[in-house]
Amino acid sequence: MSKPTIVVLQGDQTGQELLEEALRVIQPEVIRCDVTFDTFDLSLENRRKTKNEVVREASAHIKETGLGIKAATITPGDPDDVGSPNALLRELIDGQVILRTGRRIPSVRPLAGVHAPIAVVRMAVDGAYNAKEWREGEGLDEVAYSTQRLSRRTCRAVAEFTFRYAQRNKAIVFGGPKYTVSPVYEGMFKEELDAAHERHPDVAYNPQLIDATYALLLETSGEALVIPALNRDGDSMSDLVLKMFGTIAGAESIIFSFDENFEVRIALTEAPHGTAPSLQGKNIANPMAMILAGAAILRYIGTDRAAKASRAIYESTLETVYDGIRTPDLAGQATTTEFTDEVIRRVQAKLEVWEALGD
Repeated sequence: MSKPTIVVLQGDQTGQELLEEALRVIQPEVIRCDVTFDTFDLSLENRRKTKNEVVREASAHIKETGLGIKAATITPGDPDDVGSPNALLRELIDGQVILRTGRRIPSVRPLAGVHAPIAVVRMAVDGAYNAKEWREGEGLDEVAYSTQRLSRRTCRAVAEFTFRYAQRNKAIVFGGPKYTVSPVYEGMFKEELDAAHERHPDVAYNPQLIDATYALLLETSGEALVIPALNRDGDSMSDLVLKMFGTIAGAESIIFSFDENFEVRIALTEAPHGTAPSLQGKNIANPMAMILAGAAILRYIGTDRAAKASRAIYESTLETVYDGIRTPDLAGQATTTEFTDEVIRRVQAKLEVWEALGD
């Protein structure tokens, strides 16, 4: 049996530095799991040099292996530049869902009444991020236009994943689109959510308009929630949810592509934050999200050994914070490398103990 291959997508600035920290944790000698890595340079410089051909090559390889981990990258503001590698990647691997889960970070006080995990299931394509835009007229008579698209296939994938995920995690499907204002466009998503509930009647379903969802999050009673959202709604919603638990650097982000039965075909993990240029080279950025992205991708290898390694990394990362070893964003004094060193030490200890105890 060949070793599973994780496709590594390098990035920019602090994003690349944190990827390197995460890769230290998932090396075979640490996790006791045979994996290999194929690396592609998705830095802005190389994307410009290859005119995004490197993104296409990396995407093709991810489709072969089914596994990828990505650093944060720069998206240039000039519309005539190379654009967002994230949007191109999602299109090329047929990414349909982005999952980001806010969870309690031990000893870090969350906001409002949040206690149980809150997962945001975001549409990975369509919507505002793929819209055609143009302007007409001049001066105060100038008008900007945007043409967005939304496919039923994507809506169904998001809805089905949402209810299956909620069922596995004993959570409530909460929220939804603003279909009252946009009954044709956003109404399609609401139709698919309602249909998914009919297929999964045992899953608690509390549909809310997106604006009400934001407001009600501040009154949550601590129940586990899964929030389905359109592309841009989910982008902003997930940032809020992660910050409610302490920091946007506290959880991983996973992009999924599915087969015809809505089973995971490709998983691409990353950190939800950006490249943080102000932190580059200072060794103080929080590596939690990237380390957990490494833990997450191990889950999709599909072996018991990889699953154990994934669990060990999740536990070790959260225990490190609990024991007061934190980076400055969590009111600590640990450096980036010190935090990672401690996670590695704990992962190795756990796996050694678990092996001694046996199954």
